[in-house]
Parts: sequence; C-alpha cells; structure tokens
Amino acid sequence: MQPLTGVRVLAVEQYGAGPFGTMYLANQGAEVIKIENPRDGGDMSRAVGPYFLGPGDSEFFQSFNANKHSMAIDLQKDEGQQLFHELVKTADAVSNNLRGDVPEKLGLDYTSLKSVNPKIVCAHLTAYGRTGSRSNWPGFDYLMQAEAGWFSVTGEPGTPPARFGLSVVDMMTGLAMAFGLVSAVVAARSSGTGRDMDVSLFD
Repeated sequence: MQPLTGVRVLAVEQYGAGPFGTMYLANQGAEVIKIENPRDGGDMSRAVGPYFLGPGDSEFFQSFNANKHSMAIDLQKDEGQQLFHELVKTADAVSNNLRGDVPEKLGLDYTSLKSVNPKIVCAHLTAYGRTGSRSNWPGFDYLMQAEAGWFSVTGEPGTPPARFGLSVVDMMTGLAMAFGLVSAVVAARSSGTGRDMDVSLFD
C-alpha cells in the first residue's frame, strides 16, 4: 500500500505547475481526478508538442498526468456544479492552479464547499495570490523567472538574460502546493475541519 492510498483529490488544473504537484500525489497512491473544461478542449497541454501519442494526446501532457483519472466537467454550468459537489462529498481535497480571482467565482474555495464537505481542503496555486491588486493577473513560469531576477543570473557572461532550462518556478510551486495539501489533509482528518491553502508562483 502506498502512503497516500485512500486520499482522493479533485484537481482543477492545466499545463505545468498544478499538474506537476498533483502528479507527486498520484505517484504516492492518491486518487487524483483531473477536472478538465470541455469547452476549451481540456487541458491546454494536450496540444503541446513536439511529440504526440495521438491527436490531443501529447507526451508533455502524459508526463505531468501519469496515474490520474480525468473527467470533463463544465463548472460554469449548474449541472457541472452539481456533479462536482457529488465528487466533493467523498474527496479529501480540491486543488487548482487558476488565476487568483477564479476559484471563488467557480466555487472552489472552502467558503463555497464547506457545506458540502466540512473536511474539504482547498489548495490554490495562483500567480500572485487570491487577494491584492494583482490577484486577477495571469502568470506563468517564464514571467516569474524574469520578474524575480533569475534571468539576470542565468546564461553565459556577456549575453542577454536567459531563463532556466527547466520550468523551475512551476515545479517548486507545484511541490509546495502538494506538501501544503497533504499537511492540511492530515489536520482535517484530525480536526474534522478543512481550510483554504495558498501558494503562488511569484512567492
């Protein structure tokens, strides 16, 4: 039996940082159910090349989503919300890596879900957090490396600033989210009360 066997996570996620974090949960035995938006063709990374296993099935997508289940649910529709709440009833956590102002709009925060499941942990991975003047700003690894100054210390002497070879901001933030989520689930199983848990790419 793996360490996280019996833990169920609903992951409203796409591309890199969120999927990278929940990949570690799935690899440790958690049941991760990836929620994809059917109106957008699912996770945008399904179309990221250059290597594909088939149409809409990139190796990039598969590498970040190993051992996960996947469902297409439109969370902007009442029917989608009803289905999602049925899943929340038996879940330990809901994770997302959406823009900071979106989780509340889609009802993915603890205030929205505690009446469905008081023990639910809501893990939010955003660009700049869910509060403050930049909460509605999108963001991704490349921008964070530039803004935080990492570009200035990367690359060859005498050349323009350059990004790291890997998406290290996405990866570090995904791991921080996974650690925070598991920690909060341990607390919720003890206390009976869940919570919101926040990490941001910029931090």
